[in-house]
Amino acid sequence: MTRTVQQLFDLSGQTALVTGGSRGLGLQMARALGEAGARLVLSSRKAADLEEATAELQDAGLDARWVAADCADEASITHLVDETLQRVGHIDILVNNAGATWGAPAQDHPVAAWDKVMNLNVRGYFLLCQQVAKRSMLVVPAGHSRARGGRIINVASIAGLGGNPSGMQTIAYNTSKAAVINFTRALACEWGVHGIRVNAVCPGFFPSKMTAGTLARLGEEQLAAHAPLRRLGDDEDLKGLTVLLASDAGKHITGQAVAVDGGVSALIGG
Repeated sequence: MTRTVQQLFDLSGQTALVTGGSRGLGLQMARALGEAGARLVLSSRKAADLEEATAELQDAGLDARWVAADCADEASITHLVDETLQRVGHIDILVNNAGATWGAPAQDHPVAAWDKVMNLNVRGYFLLCQQVAKRSMLVVPAGHSRARGGRIINVASIAGLGGNPSGMQTIAYNTSKAAVINFTRALACEWGVHGIRVNAVCPGFFPSKMTAGTLARLGEEQLAAHAPLRRLGDDEDLKGLTVLLASDAGKHITGQAVAVDGGVSALIGG
């Protein structure tokens, strides 16, 4: 029998691990998954931020817990997966959102800063995907003939689709997010046979701690003027897409990079 829309979007019984989940886009995405019925495991480096975010979600009636981890560090990633599997048994949905940026002219960009951005934004995504797949999504449950499968959502950016306007000097960030987009495509092609769907979300400009400097320098009105919808992203704009890509409503979608940017990427030919 064909399922209803409500049934297709329902994530009851599913477990979602969200990195960078204590604030901003990660917390918004976690909230969306929780509201659709998923059990949540939030992760970031700072325990205090995680405690606050988890309490906020629990107060809203959502099933949430946290594990502190640094997703730029392989041992910490192993600890994160160990703790998550011990607490919830398996991981159905992985949201790779932890990230870093650095602003500097390309000719003067510190190599150490380049490495920091690439290690977290690309290497960290790869290591966590690898561990979650090997230890949960690729596991064949007893009595079954196929792997458990799962859904991976990588947070990229429209910065990965091209360059920046003059004055926004984030060469490492742009490069890392372009890598995330093709990493997503390659992984989707390789792991689709195992029932693992892999997609990327490419946000435009959302006010956050990471973008606070740009917002202060250019102002909300000027930034919004670049988008056909004449607005910036808000605390609801990633929720619908997140649940679509994580649920059976999107079961025939994989290897895609979807811009959520008020139309900016359409203007620049992204």
